[in-house]
Amino acid sequence: LQGPRYVSPAPSGGFVVSEECGDVKVFSSSCKLLFSLSSKYGHRFGNPAGVCVDVAGSILVADEQLRRVHLFPEHGAPVCLVSARLQRPAGVACSSSGHLLVADAGENCVKVFK
Repeated sequence: LQGPRYVSPAPSGGFVVSEECGDVKVFSSSCKLLFSLSSKYGHRFGNPAGVCVDVAGSILVADEQLRRVHLFPEHGAPVCLVSARLQRPAGVACSSSGHLLVADAGENCVKVFK
């Protein structure tokens, strides 16, 4: 890894890691690299930060530089979930009630999206 930043467990027993000014990598439960999001989806990150995995197995990534949160489904194309009202999204989490929580370090708050 080059500059690991945030890590999240994945439902399969593996984990997801963001790299500073780089990529997001997905590992198996045996710590073997499965793929990177850039290579699998052809996506370019500015500065990936917080990562989490929802109950469907989709990976969510906060991009501090691009000021967006993207969802990477197991199958299909990435979806931009939030592209406005974020100053510096640093951390992300999915609640059990279906809400997206985004720690916005630029505004010193946590924003909740449905």
